Amino acid sequence: MKKMIPILLTATLLFTNVVLRQEPVAADLPFNDISNSYAKDAILRLNANNVMKGTSGSEFSPTRSITRAEFMTTLTRIFKVEPAKSAIPAYRDVPKTAWYYGTIQAATELGLTNGLGDGIFKPNQPLTRQEAASWIVRALKQNAAGNSSSNYQDAAMIAAWAKPSVSSITELGLMQGSDGLFHPTQPITRQETAVILDRLLQDTRWTDALAASTNQTIKLGWQYGLSTEAYKKAVLQSNVNVLVPRWFFLESTGKFSDSSVPSLVTWAKNNGKQVWAMIGNRFDQETTHKLLSSSSLSSEAIQTLKSYVQKYGLHGINVDFENVAASDRSLYTAFIAKLAQELHSVSAVLSVDLPPDLDTDWSDAYNYTELAKSADYLVIMTYDEHWGGAAAGSIASLGWVENHLQKLLAQVPSDQLIMGMPLYTRDWSLSSTGATLSYEDITLADQNKRMNQYGLKPKWNDALGQYTMEYRKNGTLHKIWLEDARSLSEKLRLGMKFGIAGYAYWHIGGESPDIWTSLQNAEKYAGYSFK
Repeated sequence: MKKMIPILLTATLLFTNVVLRQEPVAADLPFNDISNSYAKDAILRLNANNVMKGTSGSEFSPTRSITRAEFMTTLTRIFKVEPAKSAIPAYRDVPKTAWYYGTIQAATELGLTNGLGDGIFKPNQPLTRQEAASWIVRALKQNAAGNSSSNYQDAAMIAAWAKPSVSSITELGLMQGSDGLFHPTQPITRQETAVILDRLLQDTRWTDALAASTNQTIKLGWQYGLSTEAYKKAVLQSNVNVLVPRWFFLESTGKFSDSSVPSLVTWAKNNGKQVWAMIGNRFDQETTHKLLSSSSLSSEAIQTLKSYVQKYGLHGINVDFENVAASDRSLYTAFIAKLAQELHSVSAVLSVDLPPDLDTDWSDAYNYTELAKSADYLVIMTYDEHWGGAAAGSIASLGWVENHLQKLLAQVPSDQLIMGMPLYTRDWSLSSTGATLSYEDITLADQNKRMNQYGLKPKWNDALGQYTMEYRKNGTLHKIWLEDARSLSEKLRLGMKFGIAGYAYWHIGGESPDIWTSLQNAEKYAGYSFK
């Protein structure tokens, strides 16, 4: 087992526990219409714990049908999910100005719902009992299976897509129906909802999981194009816990230049964060070979980097040597092994930036298995799927990212992998035949600005795990495969599924501020382990 970084991997995210108060019912009820409701006690508990609210300051409306927006909002509160202020609305009928926008966006980004298709959610439509069953089973991460639904006398009325969920929720004891009937298409009332969700929150199968703590993942953020002050400001507004300033670069002499800002290390420590300063080779293959092939230059470089760690109080070093010649594969592996040995002697972490294993000369220089034996972490730059000179397309579609993670997991332990996350995308200019004319790298903020400028309505592509949009400028067709809170949440949840060590964001300053709440939600929810 690799040594863990002292601060990050001993810290835990102590998620706010779902603790239900059990005090006796007060004489003065918070709502004037629940005294005769069979769900009164459940309503009081849910209200006291800020899970389910009334329809006004004095009314709960227990017999009224609950809307899709109301139910999903209540469900997300159970899982302590924060409303997401996503820049790109998931549904045409859920405007940003709606009170429920944030919770429906958050639920969609977590995969709890996909709406009714074609970008429609119908937030004010009453929720049916079979829809409620489906949402709850999915939220609890249960495999919708079984045949208990066939025991209901009205089983023929249960939609085919809902039957597995109805079976599961029945076997879980959360919904039973009445008099042998499930009433699948009947709208579920607010008091029925209260009883079901209160039942869930009285069951230790769920509450223990919600109360459990989980290890904090690494969230690395490279500095690029930002002053030190701007970088610090951006980091404070993010989820980043490891700063990676680009301070040391290989020069033509075979030695490293030093543009460090020591005050950033002090600032990071005062804010509970680590600094893994980056060393880069500026894609210079010739100078990199000069360094790797010279025992004197490489030994001197390693001692220099070790001295930087000691001089500046760095927590680690992040090596970013790209465009290394395939013929230098063994030399590079040996250099990393020697560097790791020296850094570990002063309790510093070594992370190495690598492209995915592309089976091309861009990745042939990297022996992933051997590098993982020396370095603490391999940071896989899972982006640039499509790049300049190639056909237009996504820079990091979900399937492409997953395929490369799986390929690497056959070579490297999951707890040593850090997955690259793109905070940029490309605006492609296309000919009438779809051929690439040109492209422009843009930040997520630039992407969102163009969306608003041209009044565009991005379309979600399930297969890619991201939105796409098109527009014309001066008669030329432009297409963008967007990266946003939803697409990045999909990637983060993928990484959590594989148990990787963390995520690396290229680059801080490229983000849209709304992504951080969504990513925090994704990590929190992915950390729940329901039995």
